[in-house]
Amino acid sequence: MVRIRLRRVGARKQPSYRIVAADKEAKRDGRFLEILGFYNPRTDPPTVVLKEERIYDWLMKGAQPSEAVAKIFKMVGFTERYERFKKGEDLETILAEAAEVMAKFNSNPKTSPVRRA
Repeated sequence: MVRIRLRRVGARKQPSYRIVAADKEAKRDGRFLEILGFYNPRTDPPTVVLKEERIYDWLMKGAQPSEAVAKIFKMVGFTERYERFKKGEDLETILAEAAEVMAKFNSNPKTSPVRRA
């Protein structure tokens, strides 16, 4: 079974994550099939970059998102767009809408790091 999940990258105590399609039994940072996006929780707001067309393809093939990835998808509105895609809405209009949403969500490329007390 294929899972869409996070793969940790980055230096020690400075995590960022790739969103990947990987076999369920593969290690967290081990072998994967394809890189589908990027997630950096250390910025405010978190930086999220998704290859939505490829994610739609994997989901239609039966891949299941992990709990963490499902939360990220919901945060950026991907889940609602995927439901509309399954109902038959045109992929091009959904991808155009996704590009607009992602541009607003990742508005500042030089976002400040999250300060934790």
